[in-house]
Amino acid sequence: MDQEQFKVFSDRIVGTTAAYFVGEPTLLKKLLAATLSDGHILFEDNPGLGKTLLAKVFSKVTGCNWGRIQFTPDLMPADIIGTRVWKGTEFAIEKGPIFTNVLLADEINRSPPKTQSALLEAMEEKQVTIEGTTYKLNRPFFVIATENPIELEGTFPLPEAQLDRFLLKMSTGYVKSLELESEILRRRLKWTLDDPTEKVEPAVSQNDFLEMQNHVESSVYVDDQILQYISQIVRATREHSAVEVGSSPRGGLSLLKVAKAHAAIEGRDFVTPDDVKTFTREALCHRIIMRMEYEIEGTVTAADVVNSVVSKIEPPKDFMKK
Repeated sequence: MDQEQFKVFSDRIVGTTAAYFVGEPTLLKKLLAATLSDGHILFEDNPGLGKTLLAKVFSKVTGCNWGRIQFTPDLMPADIIGTRVWKGTEFAIEKGPIFTNVLLADEINRSPPKTQSALLEAMEEKQVTIEGTTYKLNRPFFVIATENPIELEGTFPLPEAQLDRFLLKMSTGYVKSLELESEILRRRLKWTLDDPTEKVEPAVSQNDFLEMQNHVESSVYVDDQILQYISQIVRATREHSAVEVGSSPRGGLSLLKVAKAHAAIEGRDFVTPDDVKTFTREALCHRIIMRMEYEIEGTVTAADVVNSVVSKIEPPKDFMKK
């Protein structure tokens, strides 16, 4: 796949998704960049902002299968990955809903850590182990998880190891204008079904999407100056006075991956500093642990730390484009 074909496909995916989901084009490009990087996304949002709709539309637009798990306090790991069941004459493996391409983990913080950890192997190694036997997951595979930031009763904070597995932590947010708010209602009047995703047609095939992932991995150039820029940002988060634990090296890898994907989506075969800066907050904030006094007072947030770090580091200007 060449860059021109990639651009056609990426524009088609974003455009078709936007026909069903009313939101900022930047959000859709970031979602596409994360999935093209073979990464997972955590949405922290208030209820009713279209997270489930976006996940369903995006999975169908990319030609992928999708599954949904509603996380609850009584959900067990076997309910996610599967288990052995008696079939009358012998035991057989009953695979869980994780065996899909796009998994929506709805309200992931409603289940205890033991259940949340059932996703760790799948998210990192794209495989699961059931009764001692390892099963590879289908490609592509990525998790779109959601959590509600305003209702904390009956929830379990995600362990740091789990948070670190998410490539990006994002927010759909409320639409920014009255016109867009009205557009949501206009589109509902046009739909004859409560679930408009039933009519969504793929913009690309699943094989096309896999080729797009391969293109990002193999055909986008990253100059050494850009690598140093990413490294400076990540290391600076560890040295900030308000931070207890800074970003892990995986944060730098996440920045590198999504920067490459974003460059390709924008029609380039090389990464610029702006590609990196586009994702600094989404890639790093959830990997930063603030000092207790700042956490309690809320005077300095992880987003403040990232913004401060990025503003103080001079981006490279003489990097090679190819």
